[in-house]
This record gives sequence, C-alpha cells and structure tokens, in this order.
Amino acid sequence: MTAPPSTGRLAKASGRRPLSPLLRLLVLTQLAFNIGFFAVLPFLSEHLGQGMGMAGWLVGFVLGLRTFSQQGLFVVGGALADRYGVRPVVLAGCVLRIAGFVWLGYAERTWAVIGAVLLIGFAAALFSPAVESEVARQAVAREEAGGGPRTRVLALFTVAGQAGAFVGPLLGALLLAVDFRTACLAGAGVFVLVLAGHAWLLPQHIPGRPRTRLKGGARLLLRNRRFLALCCAYGAYLLAYNQLYLALPAEVERAAGSQAPLAWLFALSSLLVVTAQLPVTRWAGERLAPRRSMVAGLVLIGAGFGLVALARPAGWTGGAGLVPAAGFVVLLTLGQMLVAPVARAWVPDLAEDGRLGLYTGALSSASGLVVLLGSSVTGSLLDSGLPPAVPWLVMAAVPLAAVGLLPRRH
Repeated sequence: MTAPPSTGRLAKASGRRPLSPLLRLLVLTQLAFNIGFFAVLPFLSEHLGQGMGMAGWLVGFVLGLRTFSQQGLFVVGGALADRYGVRPVVLAGCVLRIAGFVWLGYAERTWAVIGAVLLIGFAAALFSPAVESEVARQAVAREEAGGGPRTRVLALFTVAGQAGAFVGPLLGALLLAVDFRTACLAGAGVFVLVLAGHAWLLPQHIPGRPRTRLKGGARLLLRNRRFLALCCAYGAYLLAYNQLYLALPAEVERAAGSQAPLAWLFALSSLLVVTAQLPVTRWAGERLAPRRSMVAGLVLIGAGFGLVALARPAGWTGGAGLVPAAGFVVLLTLGQMLVAPVARAWVPDLAEDGRLGLYTGALSSASGLVVLLGSSVTGSLLDSGLPPAVPWLVMAAVPLAAVGLLPRRH
C-alpha cells in the first residue's frame, strides 16, 4: 500500500502500513502539547529561584508538586477517558492548561505560583492519559492486524513529543528576552490553537473504544502485582529524568555562571530522540526482551549521574565544565529511549479490558508520587553543602535500584 506524500514518512517510520488519520492526529497532538509546555517549564526553576527568591527546597517542592499534579492525577484523567471518551477529556484539559499558563505568567506570590502549577499539571492529567491510552490501543490493534510492532508506533509518539521538546525551549529562550510572562502567554497561545484544532478534528466517538464504569477498576488495579512492580520501576526512572529540571540547571549555573546553555542541552536531548529513537527502538526490539531493554536503559541513566559525580570534585568551569553535563544529558536520553516506549507498550498486556486509560494513568500517577517525594529530597541534597559528588552519586543509585523492581516476565 502506497502512502500519500504527506504521510509516507510517518508510514515508513512506524511500520508496514501508513498510520490511520486518528493516529496521525494523536501523534501531532503530542508535538503541539510539548511545544507549548517546554516553552515555559525548563525556565521555571530559574524564575522561582532568582526571579522570586525561593529557597532551593521550595523550588524542588514546587517542581515536584507540578509533576505530581500532572503525573499523580493521570489515574483520574485515564479513568475519565475510559468512562466518557477521549474528546471531552482532551478539550477540558486544553482549557485548563490555557488558564494555568496565563495565571503563572501573572503570579507574583508563592501561593499563586502553586495554584498555577497545580492547574497546569491537572490539565495534562486530563488530556495526556486520554491521548496516550488511545495511541497504545490503536498501536496494539495495528500490530494485531499485521501493521508492525506496537513499540514502533509508541516510539514515533515519543519522537513527536521530543520534537516539540526541541522547539519549545528554543522558543522559550527567545521569548525570555522579553520576560517570563511573555513565554507563559505564548505557551497559552499554543494551547488555544490545539483546543481549536481538536474541537474540529477529534471524533465524538472512537470505534472499538468501549465506555467503562468507573466502579471496581481501582480494586483490580491494586491487586495486579506485576503492574504495580512496573509502576515502581517507572517511577524511579521518572524521578531520575526529572533532574533535567532540577539538578541539571544547578550544574549548568555552576559551570557556566548562567543558565544560558540550558536551552541548548534540552535541544541536544530532543534532537537525539528525534534522530535516534526509531533506530534504537528497532535495534532493541530485534535483540532485547522488554525487561532487558528497560534494564539497559536504567543502567545508562545511572551512568549519566555517575559521570557528573566523577567530574564534580575537579570543579571545572566554562566549556570544560559543561562537558559532564552534556554527557549526562546524552546518557539520560539514551536510557529514556530504551525505557519509555517499552514501558508504555507493556501496559496493554497488564490491563483489564476497557481499563487501558485507568492503567495508563496509574502508571504515571505512581511515578508522580515518587517524583513528589523524591524532588524535595534531591533539592535539599543539592543545597546541603555535602561534598559535590555525593548528591549525584545518590541520584545515580535510584535508577540502578529500580532494576530490581521490574517484573520478571513479559
């Protein structure tokens, strides 16, 4: 089957057949979501610390709270998507994200910042599990119809997200030349466009997706030991990945004297995913079982923290000081490429019929709880006055410990 010119590249990248119109829309949704989101988030810690004078532990807490209100409440958004369908949940999430970004742009007190980041996080807790669970469901159906491995579709979804994460910080860096408020309002503007596009294009009802009662799902989920084990391991991964927004900015500030290189390091991470995610997924799928793929990814992430820990006692600054930070970003990103698509592809095999949204949301909710608890600890570690290598060694131990939490069988 020959794909039309506009979709041929997507078809070639994701499997034997072109993506359906719904899958194309959902993949492009992820691209747009991340452009708006990453125009603001990478610069939030600097705004809170230097712009508003918050202590390091409070900055870590606010960032963790934002992640928890997003990841931690994914289970709510996923359950609502199972019950009411994808469209109303996605549209409501877009409205709340617009309001949250506008509020954050004008917030000048700690309570207002906390309210804004809670709203921003909850918005994603609505639309992201709805979109992600439907992508996973469509990927499984496509795999069963002979369209290629589900991990390739999910990898393409990751690529789209990282392409947005590549463009977003560059856009944000340009807008910060004006001020932080302008970046927030631009992020809100992106979601206005997303809201309009989805109100027009997203189907009212998606064939094959049943509406499931909310009652009883949580009880079944809490009895699913293998799924809970996957949640714990994925939470440790996400806590490590969250250091891109907490530990990395602090290290860049120390080495370069400012956070100006931060946008380029985020761009490096996104560029790696955009160019290498599909080849890495194909390579891992041919050589590694899902559990081994996740083990390899977690080990690489631990090695990234270890690299900075080894270099910190030397106290390098300038260009040389940024080399360990760049190595950390590369290893963390390679680990992410091995962990994230496999974890999402694993969930449909562990979820009960009609509960994929709930399970997709629960995976992120459990990891959001880990990030909430862990971010304040890591923020305190960075401000603790301990020998410079110690916080990074502690953080290196987190993904390595997660290896023992992974389910034993796929």
